[in-house]
Amino acid sequence: IIFGLCLGFLFLTGFFHMQNENCIMSKSHKVPSTPCRAKTNVMFLKTHKTASSTVLNIMFRFVERYNLTVALPADQLLHLGYPKTFLAHFVEDFQSIGQNYNIMCNHLRFNLSEVQKVMPVNTFYFSILRNPIFLMESSYIYFKHNAPAFRISRDVNEYLASPMKFYHPADYQQNIYARNIMWFDFGYDNNAEVNKKYIQAVLKEIEQNFHLILIADYFDESMILLKHTLCWDLDDVVYFKLNSRSQDTVQTLTPESVEQIKTWCSLDWKLYLHFNQSFWSRIEETIGLKELEKEVNDLRMRQKELMETCLSDHEAVGKDHIKNKALLPFQSGAANILGYNLKEDLDNRTLRTCQKMVMPELQYTSYLYSLQHPHKKRKQIGLP
Repeated sequence: IIFGLCLGFLFLTGFFHMQNENCIMSKSHKVPSTPCRAKTNVMFLKTHKTASSTVLNIMFRFVERYNLTVALPADQLLHLGYPKTFLAHFVEDFQSIGQNYNIMCNHLRFNLSEVQKVMPVNTFYFSILRNPIFLMESSYIYFKHNAPAFRISRDVNEYLASPMKFYHPADYQQNIYARNIMWFDFGYDNNAEVNKKYIQAVLKEIEQNFHLILIADYFDESMILLKHTLCWDLDDVVYFKLNSRSQDTVQTLTPESVEQIKTWCSLDWKLYLHFNQSFWSRIEETIGLKELEKEVNDLRMRQKELMETCLSDHEAVGKDHIKNKALLPFQSGAANILGYNLKEDLDNRTLRTCQKMVMPELQYTSYLYSLQHPHKKRKQIGLP
């Protein structure tokens, strides 16, 4: 199947509606056709600091390939009402479009009954989790200036040595990033008491609501499982890592901090342990480890090929080294969010494909919004 991510770029003059062109994405990595049919009604719960921006880029490119509709944030919002619990009217034109959206993937706090008002009955629901140990350190750096608990502590280890010294219950709405953030994103109380019966009930409900939970720590394996489950092609899940940060902003956790995270974020820890286990069980049941290893290798080869085709540096670069400021990712907290420089001699078709691979989340959201709602005021994202 020829990959058709050949639509215009937000910052180019005009828009190009050319579907199913022979893009560079259609090279010799065609996966043998399977009897299943690609799922095109998909809801992705975008959790925080879990490689979810990379997944969002994959979803947006899929939207363009199949000329699908995406449930985008209304007006000038760049998320679906977060951190408020999701309501259907947070979606642009929900009243007139109803359940005719194919894809939903921008940040929201999950609320099944309201999501069901927006998405078709046969929608496939999936999300992604990350080891809370790495998640906490990442959140601390990224949300350093957002969460009071992070802001008033010197570093992540000082915070974790005595969380309640910095995490004040009165500030819980501003401190959602500072404790059990994944539990919160799924719609639950991130300050709930650790109760075995309660945790089991939540895990069971998540299993009922979601068809698949991926694991960010095994991202390539997750993409292969997603490809198989949705009956997508390899080129549908190939990616460049987005919204990652430079290594010099990573803080080293002490052994004491690592253990403290398991206690302080015990709800997230239980969530992660449960779905990490079900993730690997699902792979063994559906793909098998041998086939998985082969397909992960294929994915990495395809990614390497595209990076050599698209990127002048063959890798991500720091914010100060991004030449085209229109491709500058949103910068947050104490993080240096990396981006990409494209080669300058690309033909138009290849250029458009490469631009979509590296387009940051806010720019892509704004771009699709302007395509899907051309008569609405364009989203102001505060970037060139």
